[in-house]
Amino acid sequence: MSSNEPAALADHPFATAPDATARGPRAPRRGAFARLLGSELRLVFRRRRNLALLIVLAGPPVLIGIAVKTSAPHGGNGFFGQITGNGLFLVYTALTVSLPLFLPLAVGVVAGDSIAGEAGSGTLRYLLTIPVGRARLLAAKALSVLVFVTAAVLVVAVSGLVTGWVLFGLRDLTLLSGDTVSLADGLLRTAALTLYIVVALTGLIAIGMFISTLTEVPIAAMAATVAATIIVEVLDAVPQIGSARSWLFTHNWLGFGELLRSDVEVRTLVGWSMLQVAYVVVFGALAWARFTTKDITS
Repeated sequence: MSSNEPAALADHPFATAPDATARGPRAPRRGAFARLLGSELRLVFRRRRNLALLIVLAGPPVLIGIAVKTSAPHGGNGFFGQITGNGLFLVYTALTVSLPLFLPLAVGVVAGDSIAGEAGSGTLRYLLTIPVGRARLLAAKALSVLVFVTAAVLVVAVSGLVTGWVLFGLRDLTLLSGDTVSLADGLLRTAALTLYIVVALTGLIAIGMFISTLTEVPIAAMAATVAATIIVEVLDAVPQIGSARSWLFTHNWLGFGELLRSDVEVRTLVGWSMLQVAYVVVFGALAWARFTTKDITS
């Protein structure tokens, strides 16, 4: 066992079970999965790289707000033109800017490292002998990635909200359809919009988890996940592909604008979200099949 293995295993709840391997496999105790998930969450949120990502994601809303405050004229069209009139639009602008690259980068780093990082550091084999069922371990890692991605989206949204409040103030929200709703309604729509973006990223999380099971090199898994996002976004921008674009997981990422209209088409939003569910099912099944049958050599 390498010098990195004890440190990586020390935080795992099953690592402290006395003589666990000597007794052989047994039924998991009540609350075992919750402890496993808690351990994975601590590992994810204690990594300096991941914390640095969250700090970086808080930056774009601040930079955009300062730039608009110091140079942009009042009025105009689109989110940028509305920021000076209502700080809520800084949230939407920051999410629009972050969604194509910054948030997928966060997904790629954390999801790509989830399995490949353990395999590359040599701790995965020892973790599975504690024992921890492979399916449960994969589920715990997927949930921990989802929680981190949710935190990443919230960092962008909260940073935009606070910066917009400080620089421009928060007022009743004028929707894209021209109607005006109360600030409370606007904040509720903003929360729903944030949730929609989290759901929109679940398909990419599943893809990243699958890629992570294919290699023991975490950098390769991270790069492949981000590269897959860029390739699909490029394909999505090619109109000649036609109706096939609607099946791409990035196609409706910016569809949250539907929540800023007076009559929200809930059925449309659910339909767009179900596409991500389909990706989760397909690539989640592929990740499970690969992870539960692969030989763990390191």
